[in-house]
Amino acid sequence: MLKLDDETRVLLLDDDEHLRTALCQTFELAGIRVQARGSAEGLLTALPPQWQGVVVSDIRMPGMDGLQLLDELTRLDEELPVLLITGHGDVPLAVQAMRAGAYDFLQKPFASDLLVDSVRRALEVRRLVLENRQLRMALAEQQQLGERLLGQSAAAQRLRQQVQALAPLQADVLILGETGSGKEVVARALHELSPRRNAPFVAINAGALAESVIESELFGHEAGAFTGAQKKRIGKFEYAQGGTIFLDEIESMTLEVQVKLLRLLQERVVERVGSNQLIPLDIRVIAATKEDLLLAADEGRFRADLYYRLNVAQVQIPPLRDRRDDVLSLFVHFLGQACQKYQIAEPGLPAAKRALLLGHDWPGNVRELQNAAERFALGLDLAIATPLQDLAAKEGLPLPQQVEAFERALIAAELARGHSSLRLVAEALQIPRKTLHDKIRKYELHVQTDGGNPP
Repeated sequence: MLKLDDETRVLLLDDDEHLRTALCQTFELAGIRVQARGSAEGLLTALPPQWQGVVVSDIRMPGMDGLQLLDELTRLDEELPVLLITGHGDVPLAVQAMRAGAYDFLQKPFASDLLVDSVRRALEVRRLVLENRQLRMALAEQQQLGERLLGQSAAAQRLRQQVQALAPLQADVLILGETGSGKEVVARALHELSPRRNAPFVAINAGALAESVIESELFGHEAGAFTGAQKKRIGKFEYAQGGTIFLDEIESMTLEVQVKLLRLLQERVVERVGSNQLIPLDIRVIAATKEDLLLAADEGRFRADLYYRLNVAQVQIPPLRDRRDDVLSLFVHFLGQACQKYQIAEPGLPAAKRALLLGHDWPGNVRELQNAAERFALGLDLAIATPLQDLAAKEGLPLPQQVEAFERALIAAELARGHSSLRLVAEALQIPRKTLHDKIRKYELHVQTDGGNPP
């Protein structure tokens, strides 16, 4: 059976054994790794999807000839270079093949350096094609990630970079984030940008499962394993075979279940309740928590060895209060979604409302913001406190911090109004431009002005 290694750059097909031997020597002397065969049998299934080489084939061969091979290879990968070797009477066929997509053809007898030069050019073309594919795929992944993990703040950009770096890896991931910060959104992004994207993504909220059924839900059970188990059940881990399983609120699992989960992670096998059979698993585990698991381990509520097993790679989702520059853009995005959902016109967002949004701490994070946007779309109250009310609700918060938060909210709201220059922002706030620049730096605000006008 044909098997191409990673170093092979030329696949040579010719039924003339002497010519094959001579051409193999030519390629080897030129430093080009080659594999040769007398027919095209088994070739199509042996070619890797992103193979970095080229095919050199005679036209006249037993079984599948060069033209048929060209047609099949073009269907497989229309940008794979195919060079054809022709006899004297095959020139019209070779011209036909060039029109059908062949990279080049050489008429026998030909000089060996002519073949090598043509192959080198084809290999360079192939290299550029594959590089462009990778760039397009990376761009598509960035766009897909940007649609899922919205925001232009430095924190949002760091989060996207981290997800993009971890997604292709096989390592398990622990996601840390407050309630409503988007832990499942991040987990889905890790799955959909991974090689497992076509396999199942199974999400489980461990905190929502009753203690009496959690083992059966996770690991499955055999018929008769316990009272009420009338038939065999496939557990979530087994159902996620080949894909990704997402365990949210991992801290809520009982210590007994944690022991079984630790064994599963270590050995990558699952044992259904009531069975002695070990079922091998090929899964990626992504866990999420809003708690400090090391502190929970110190308090005896979470196993430290399970924490270290889960925490192979870590993603920390910043709370919305730490990425205030994203609040307005996220709100507008959710507002548009809500208006489309309810088929209503999108209302305007007055400056006072913008200040209110920017001054709020968003303890419910993105989920709370989405709820506020939906309420606003329906003409209801935002159901959030004003900046000063919100700050005053915190015990012991000094007055200067309350004033700073309110000042930041007002400046951010004015910046978000879309003024064409910072001069107009300063005039609207009735402060000197230098003061405005200083406060923008102090509060780390995001500035978006019209590039056609000076700031």
